[in-house]
Amino acid sequence: MDSISEQLIRLALAEDIGSGDITTDYLIPSGESGAGVLVAKETLMVAGTATAAACFTSLDPRCEIEVVAADGTWVHKGDVILRVTGALRALLKGERTALNFLQRLSGIATHVSRYAEMVKGLPVRLVDTRKTTPGWRTLEKHAVRIGGAFNHRMALYDGVMIKDNHIAVSGGIKPAVAAVRTHISHLVKVEVEVSNFKELDEALDSGADVIMLDNMSMADVKEAVVIVDGRAMTEVSGNITEENLCLYAESGVDIISSGALTHQARSVDISMRM
Repeated sequence: MDSISEQLIRLALAEDIGSGDITTDYLIPSGESGAGVLVAKETLMVAGTATAAACFTSLDPRCEIEVVAADGTWVHKGDVILRVTGALRALLKGERTALNFLQRLSGIATHVSRYAEMVKGLPVRLVDTRKTTPGWRTLEKHAVRIGGAFNHRMALYDGVMIKDNHIAVSGGIKPAVAAVRTHISHLVKVEVEVSNFKELDEALDSGADVIMLDNMSMADVKEAVVIVDGRAMTEVSGNITEENLCLYAESGVDIISSGALTHQARSVDISMRM
């Protein structure tokens, strides 16, 4: 688990516990041990077990965790996902935070799995975007992979993407690509976002490695793929839904990116029983 996720867990626990759990601290004697299970209340794909476990071990380092259903496992109503044994106060204090992480991340994996299944076997890669919950990116992108899709760039530091506002302030696509090429390694690909055929031609002339066809119609996407003719990878993005996903997957593009993989996922129903 990376340092940002560890900080997020500490922050989430501090947010919930504050100066102390006045219910648990007054009801449960210090040093009393207990056990609990995290149970699915609907059919779902599990993701986030390590994060949920860390919520308990952060409060009680001697806590024992048994992962019954690993990330990527389908479970059904009544199935146990995680067993935890340790200081009873720690279990009760960590319960809600652990469930929040597990419900959200399993919700993303479950949601993504439906999209991934729809394009299974088709010559296209389904990827997420940076439209993630602030602070949760590493965790949510992990859940996307568990669900069967792939990650786009992690953040601003690991890939060049020249978007409309970059183009506007740089004087056009060609000068933007030329400027960034002078600073990056030859191993770093350059992606350019276009929304019409004029921009597409300019992106091709500039030598872009990847061209994102942003919010273009299905007919225009198909025509753009013909124009590109393998000279660059093509990515389609914008208004991707379950209804049109397969149509875009069959259009000839190499990549489909969709923010909906994360921002449209609902938290699934999981509970903890002592």
